[in-house]
Amino acid sequence: MLKSIEGNFDHPKVNQLLEKHFIELRAASPEGSTHVLDIPGLKDPSIKFWSLWEDNHLMGCGALKFLDKDHGEFKSIRVHDDFRGKGNGIKVINDLISKAINLKIKRLSIETGAGKFFAPARKLFNYSGFKPCPPFAHYKEDINSLYFTKHLNNS
Repeated sequence: MLKSIEGNFDHPKVNQLLEKHFIELRAASPEGSTHVLDIPGLKDPSIKFWSLWEDNHLMGCGALKFLDKDHGEFKSIRVHDDFRGKGNGIKVINDLISKAINLKIKRLSIETGAGKFFAPARKLFNYSGFKPCPPFAHYKEDINSLYFTKHLNNS
């Protein structure tokens, strides 16, 4: 049974997953092109964070940053290594999309890397209905970044 928990940054398993996420993303992105938030950054009041659990096993996590009342950005989406390559990324994305719909978000956007390391994420976003878009919010054109958006049907 899947369970989603909001804001449990201090759980040791969540903290460990986020630390691994930060280290890997910073290593895979050139300086100046790394947009991953650390735990204090994820605690910003404009951001909601959830971890997704299957029984007592951490499946993954993700955050939603409010860019305005109708537009949100996904941040720090990560699937735990024990759940990778088994179709669980879509469960994490769908849970986050459901949360965004409940929060009345009409458009979701995401920035991800352009390199090979980020290919699985780009495949997942494409599968989830995200389409390429120009940079949004504070982002600028960057050969190391790609941008995607999805309009939600929650009128």
